[in-house]
Amino acid sequence: MTNTSIKRSFFNRYWKNILIFLSVFGPATITAMSDNDAGGVATYSIAGAKLGYPILFLLVIITILLGVTQEMGMRLAIISRKGLADLIREKFGVRTAMFMFGALLIANLGTLITDLSAVKITSGMLNLPAIPSVVVILFISFLFIVKGNYKLTQTIMLLASLFYIAYIVSAIKAQPDWGLAVSNLFYPHGVQVTPTYMRDYLLIGMGVLGTTITPWGQFFISSFAYDKKIEKGKINYSQLETYWGAFLTDFFSFFMIVATAATLFVNHIPLEAGEQAALAIKPFAGNLAGTLFAIGILNAGFMGVVIVSLSTAYAFSEFFGLSGSLNDSYKKSKTFYILFALQLFVVGVVVVFTKLSLFKVAIVTQTINAIALPLVFYYLIKLTNDRKLMGQFANNKFQKYFAITCSVVIVIASAVTLFSYFVKT
Repeated sequence: MTNTSIKRSFFNRYWKNILIFLSVFGPATITAMSDNDAGGVATYSIAGAKLGYPILFLLVIITILLGVTQEMGMRLAIISRKGLADLIREKFGVRTAMFMFGALLIANLGTLITDLSAVKITSGMLNLPAIPSVVVILFISFLFIVKGNYKLTQTIMLLASLFYIAYIVSAIKAQPDWGLAVSNLFYPHGVQVTPTYMRDYLLIGMGVLGTTITPWGQFFISSFAYDKKIEKGKINYSQLETYWGAFLTDFFSFFMIVATAATLFVNHIPLEAGEQAALAIKPFAGNLAGTLFAIGILNAGFMGVVIVSLSTAYAFSEFFGLSGSLNDSYKKSKTFYILFALQLFVVGVVVVFTKLSLFKVAIVTQTINAIALPLVFYYLIKLTNDRKLMGQFANNKFQKYFAITCSVVIVIASAVTLFSYFVKT
């Protein structure tokens, strides 16, 4: 074989792998990026403002935990050809399904209220009419889900993910100490450590972990992957995308933290509400940085509204054995689409016509998540350990015990986060 033939063969194999990867690309990246919804952005912003660069050390740990847990959900859906909720109903009964869905629904509604409220608040910061902006976001969300299909939804969500680049620009405009920021990824340093700082680091750090790894995320990735109908033979590519998605979401989180750490923490500016970060960093990083930060929050709110609503609709369909697919017509998956639209309507009414305390909503949401998350991981690990269900793709010993360890850490994070909310009250 000539050198030209060898090069051509290598080139063809290289592009073949890329094309296969692109064919399965989407579910894991969208799920991971949606974890950085408006509530997530607010949490990261507060973390950067109150703790500075040392909180970046947790990003490496969070990326690993997110990748491991979501890979399990992805693998489960591809091998079993069913979503997590569907399998919980089949293996553990209808009562368990009803309890899990009830917890998921309440927590998701709380998350939706937070995301849509962020849209309302941020619209005002961008000199846009708040209420019309909320209505437009809800209408667009309804229109492209009900009238579109899986491919359109995936495309729009991936395009929306590009708007997170705004945080990179905001961070650059803030002129941070890049050496200090990057080195804090490997070990936390560069601040005066006091008992108060350590307490805040623990509580806020656990909050960062808890807001990134959620029950709805575990249900959504398995449902969305199942809806894409990814073939078993391409599972390696989907697993690769899962870890890529985990890296990407925390890559952007890095810049969210840097932007607020370099401006607000350095200048000792307190930040209680994450949505206010866009206004708070303007005097230090300039109007462009503040505006882009606000646009990022608005976009994150939009992604959160769509994906979290979809996770509820998918879960309901699977928990109760109904048809639910973005490629189905309204007539075939009527309940799926009605539940999606009903969530938008209820949350829209709450945000537009009431002055509900977001702090209280956050407490309720975190409470439900803290209760549901251990159960979600219990069922997820039990199912992926099942060799009758998963065959050769069942968890090996390393995956099994590493997943259990990760789950314990995440559960502790949720419990500490919940405790911190009640301590504040």
